[in-house]
Formats: sequence, structure tokens, C-alpha cells
Amino acid sequence: MEFAFDATFFAFVGLVLFLALIVYLKVPGMMAKSLDDRADQIRNELAEAKRLREEAQHLLAEYQRKRKEAEAEAAHIVAAAEREAEMLTAEAKKKTEEFVSNRTALSEQKIKQAEADAIKAVRSAAVDLAIAAAEAVIGKQADAKVQSELFGQAVGEVKTRLN
Repeated sequence: MEFAFDATFFAFVGLVLFLALIVYLKVPGMMAKSLDDRADQIRNELAEAKRLREEAQHLLAEYQRKRKEAEAEAAHIVAAAEREAEMLTAEAKKKTEEFVSNRTALSEQKIKQAEADAIKAVRSAAVDLAIAAAEAVIGKQADAKVQSELFGQAVGEVKTRLN
């Protein structure tokens, strides 16, 4: 059998030489090492990503807790402000009612005083008019002796009433 050196043979020899060269240069080991390094790098990146995710979840939980605390505090502040506003409103209403009642009482007292002053003025005017009328009548009808007796009696009455 004759061995032909055709293109297939040379292609086969080239392939064997190529594979031998690859094995001699330790390319499969370098590829395996490169793949192992890449796998380790990916593993480290995944671990870092997991750690960052856990840290983010922890921060999220912390911020949610702080938000709830802030909301509770805000609700407490609003409730306290509402209570204080109600108290101030009630106090202002009470003071206004007291002011109005005091003013009303003062006005009524002034009205009563004015009525009393008016009654006194009317009585005083009536007394003055009666005295003037009596004086005129007595002056026309009485003589000097009767006038001095009446004057003496009036002075005596005034003295007894003043004491």
C-alpha cells in the first residue's frame, strides 16, 4: 500500500504539530488557570454584590424605622398642637365671655347710677320748685313774724335730718 502524501496527510500532520505545540506551550493549563481566575473573580464579585445587597437592605430597614419614628413623632407633635389650640380656643372663649359679662354688669351699674342720679335731680328740682312756690305763696300771705317762725322751724328740721 502506498502512502500518498496528499493534502489530507499534510493537514493531519499540521494538526498534530499544532496540538503538540499547544500541549508543549501548556495552553490548556493557561486556559484552565485563566478560567479559574475568572471564576474566582466572578465569585468575589458575587460575594461583594451579596454583601452590598445585605448592607443596602440593612440601610433600607434602618431608614424605614427612622421614617416610622419620624411619622410617629410628627403625629405626636400634631396631636399636642391640636390639644394646645383647643385649650387656647377654650381659654379665649372663656375670657371673652367674662369680658362681655363684666362689661354688661358695668354698663348695667352705670345705667342704674344714671337712673338714680336722674331721679335725684328730678326730686331736687321738684323740691326746689316746691320751695320756691311755697316761698312765693308764703311771702304773699304771711307777714314778717310768720316768716321768721317758719324759717326757724325749717332750720330745726334740717338740723335734725342732717344729724
